[in-house]
Amino acid sequence: MTKIRIAIQKSGRLNEDSLLILKDCGISIDNGKDQLKASARNFPLEVFYLRNGDIPQYLRDGVVDIAIIGENVLIEKGDDISIVEKLGFSKCKVSLAVPKSVKYKSVSDFEGKRIATSYPNTVQMYLDKHGVKADLHIINGSVEIAPNIGLADGICDIVSSGSTLFKNGLKEVEVMLKSEAVLAVSPQITDERKEILRRLQFRIQSVLQARQSKYVLLNAPNEKLDSIISLLPGMRSPTVLPLAEEGWSSVHTVINQEKFWEVIDELKAAGAEGILVCPIEKMVL
Repeated sequence: MTKIRIAIQKSGRLNEDSLLILKDCGISIDNGKDQLKASARNFPLEVFYLRNGDIPQYLRDGVVDIAIIGENVLIEKGDDISIVEKLGFSKCKVSLAVPKSVKYKSVSDFEGKRIATSYPNTVQMYLDKHGVKADLHIINGSVEIAPNIGLADGICDIVSSGSTLFKNGLKEVEVMLKSEAVLAVSPQITDERKEILRRLQFRIQSVLQARQSKYVLLNAPNEKLDSIISLLPGMRSPTVLPLAEEGWSSVHTVINQEKFWEVIDELKAAGAEGILVCPIEKMVL
């Protein structure tokens, strides 16, 4: 039986989040310790555990058909690889940073300076865009120490919370790009495996939609029902059911996570009571 081959990061946070979304898609993976390849029991899929930086070439060569990978890695090493889905997790920034003591005005301050980075292509594109010439020192590993040992005047690296920069006496001065995990596809994927990809994408989209939404149930006096319903941004229209108590109704709807608290405040002000909020496991549109 034909299986689609997916690459995910061998270890780290992206590995955990990738396995979680596959699990939420109902895919069970036989994953033994230190395995480099594993199969799903209930979906035509094989998982390859690879170094993050190697994944673009494996996609390019057709060794794997799809991959869950950081968008920043594709920008650096695989700008010819297609992205079919943004996954909304493992979000980070790729930024320029300098020592805290440096007075920084603009990216032009990097003119003639030394920048340590493991993202030379990304840095070079950003500097070229701003007409700045700098000397890039390529380092594979922890670049934060470079200014402290006199190797560079600044660095380019991934920034999540900023704590690593802070601990090394650095400050973020330029956000070059924002990144998240994406589903990328090999240019050599076959039509048969494209059909499996379509099925997998359908499951992923259902999971992502559910993660971004909350199921809300509330009680409303009938005289305020119209004004309460007007506040609800439901999938199509809310479900309204009569309560046993005369003059009251139960309203069921779905609210986007980003607008959740704003909408809840408005509902309370409009007279809604007994508001119950539930997570959604899957959401098929």
